[in-house]
Amino acid sequence: MKISAALAGLAFAAMSVSAVFAEDLPDMAGKEITIVTENAYPPLQFVDKSGAAVGWEYDAIAEMAKRMNFKVKYENTSWDAMIPAVSDGQYDMGMTGITITDERKGKVDFSEPYLRSEMLMIVRGDETRFTDAASFAAMPDLLVSAQPGTSPFYAAIYNVLDGNEENPRVVKFETFGAGLEALKTGDVDLTLSDSTAAQSYVAASDGKLKLIGGPLASEDFGFIFPKGSEWEAPINAGIAALKADGTLDALNQKWFVEYKAE
Repeated sequence: MKISAALAGLAFAAMSVSAVFAEDLPDMAGKEITIVTENAYPPLQFVDKSGAAVGWEYDAIAEMAKRMNFKVKYENTSWDAMIPAVSDGQYDMGMTGITITDERKGKVDFSEPYLRSEMLMIVRGDETRFTDAASFAAMPDLLVSAQPGTSPFYAAIYNVLDGNEENPRVVKFETFGAGLEALKTGDVDLTLSDSTAAQSYVAASDGKLKLIGGPLASEDFGFIFPKGSEWEAPINAGIAALKADGTLDALNQKWFVEYKAE
């Protein structure tokens, strides 16, 4: 099933860096960058049915590596461990659709935004009890799943519920996938995700999932680096170059419109 471009709810963020073309990009002379990811956020990065790690972010980094002559070593960790590990310098960069926030800027440096997405509400395909955030909030027995510390968690607390971060209606899971399974089995009634992942999960569900209501909030995604990293400027240059020549638009088409989750 294809994801409708009209429903994608996704727009590339305006870049504050100047357009950079191929001849202006730095030559990294074959240097290796170690990038950590979660591989659990389709279609940005995930493991497909063949066991290969693929996705939008992998393609973008591969194109930058080719143009700027650097090598990439990938590592995996959990979402909870990623920002602290990058902040401590265990990795050169982190990627997993990380929302740019002022709080996180205190721990790591962000690249320029490479993608803007909107927070959407996912429910079971046969859900009829509520149709938006207000009607969900008005039914006190209903539950929402979320990963603590993530944008969906804060959207559930502040955009759907009452602003109480200890609200028992938020059922906490270590991974987004676990929360999504809880939704499918009826253990919770709602989960939230930005449009990059939400559209992909719904499209692959064969009608078992659907989206309701309108966008709750928008967010910009960026790559993260240890403070003062030498990699921040080259990656920013790469983002600008890929935006300027239409490569980011092509990746958007490939992963959010044409990709078929099997």
